[in-house]
This record gives sequence, structure tokens and C-alpha cells, in this order.
Amino acid sequence: MVFIINFVFSMLSTITFGIITNIPRKAFLSCGLTGAMGWMTFWICQTYLDQNIGFSNFLAALVIGLMSIFFSRRKLMPVIVFNVPSLVPLVPGGPAYLAVREMMDQNFDASMQYIAIVLITSGAIALGFMFTNVIERFLKRTKATLKRERKQ
Repeated sequence: MVFIINFVFSMLSTITFGIITNIPRKAFLSCGLTGAMGWMTFWICQTYLDQNIGFSNFLAALVIGLMSIFFSRRKLMPVIVFNVPSLVPLVPGGPAYLAVREMMDQNFDASMQYIAIVLITSGAIALGFMFTNVIERFLKRTKATLKRERKQ
């Protein structure tokens, strides 16, 4: 039951943010699926596989990136239409808020711990997208090379 609740609410949050950012209507379902799969990857890594937050976010960003590429080609839209709303469930807003709150309370040790979580999370997400970009370029080059070889 918890699995279904996580899936549904992550999908709804992604679609809702897509509505706020004014993405095309025909991308809502695809965007929602992308965000939900990214969150479910993160959640499964954290809950069942006992992975650290960095690896979980990296893997989730990788899934979001690959699914965004897939849907962008299928729907003939830019990748960013799917990337931006799909990242909403992964954004470390809670730890960022807690870091600022602890800093205002002059509890700098706790604040630094939350800042470290924010930096690790955002860095892992960035690395996941960079790795997705590398995979996409590699596949494009391989496809172009194979096409050239067939012509000869």
C-alpha cells in the first residue's frame, strides 16, 4: 500500500508542478510517469536497498534523465519539458529549510550537517544528469558510426 501511495503522490506532484510551469497538456502523463519513476527509484534505494542519499539521488536522476530523453523523442518535445517537473520530488527543500533554521538558532553543527545533505543531494542529481548526457552522446555517436559503415 505504501508503494502505491508513494507512486501516486509523486506522480501528482510532478504533474502539478508541470501545470504550474505551463508544460504542454500532451506531456502531463509522460512527465508524471517520469517523476514517479524517479521518486520510486530513490525511495526503493533508500527503503529497501539501504543506499546512501547520494547514490539514491544519482540513480533517480539517471532514471529521470533517460526517461526524459525517451519521452522527448516520442512526443517530439524538448527534454527540459520532462526534466524540470520530474525533479520536484527529489529537490532537497526540507534539509535546506532545516539548515537555515538551525543557522538562525545558532546551532551551527546541525546546520552544517543539513548543508552537507543539500550539497550531496544536489551534486548527485547533477552528476546523474551529466551521466545521462554522456550516455545519450555515446549512443548518438555509435548510431552515426554504424550508419556510416552501412553506407560503405
